[in-house]
Amino acid sequence: MTSKSKKPDDPAVLPDEEARKAYEQFRAKVSRTVYLEQLSPQVTEAVIKSALSQMGKVEHVELLPNQVMPSENLAQAALVEMETEKQAQAVLSTLSDFPFMMSGMPRPIRAKQAWPRMFPSRPTVPGKKPIEFRWVKPGEQDYDKIKAMASKANEQQSERVALIKAQMKVEEQLAHEQQKKLTDYYKRYDIIDKSVGDGTIPKLATCYGINLADEI
Repeated sequence: MTSKSKKPDDPAVLPDEEARKAYEQFRAKVSRTVYLEQLSPQVTEAVIKSALSQMGKVEHVELLPNQVMPSENLAQAALVEMETEKQAQAVLSTLSDFPFMMSGMPRPIRAKQAWPRMFPSRPTVPGKKPIEFRWVKPGEQDYDKIKAMASKANEQQSERVALIKAQMKVEEQLAHEQQKKLTDYYKRYDIIDKSVGDGTIPKLATCYGINLADEI
């Protein structure tokens, strides 16, 4: 009895060598990709490309949806592939050394080196056996253990949602404080600008015997 052989040209099946090359290419892509989080919901691919262009050429941007708690006001994340690994390291270094914000998010963006499991679509590791799934019914072996794991997962999900809600409150408060400071600064600059324009400062300088040219 002979088994049915798979055709080499079958697109669903890659020979070992091709699978190895595909995974090596994927790992090279990972090495030049940066994971950005704490992005404003208003940030788009175009905004990211424009912001990071000073550090290199952005090849591809993949915005990652939040699966824990979908919300219009929730910070999002993105995988950003640079042209070279060196450019990716430049992004990591720059965003680690200086506060970097896009589209008004009150907290600086966090950046880290991407790793394979962050990618929604990725090739199978060569030689690794695919994971198999099946339904487990009450009374079957390991049913109680799996049920306990599912309960723990639901508990962790609830904790993550609570943490995100708390974080959103902090973000809103921080954004409010930053906006208040910005408004106060604008008022001060406006007062100074008007004082210069209407001649108040030169008059005061003359009154107190101050030579503005010397002060400048």
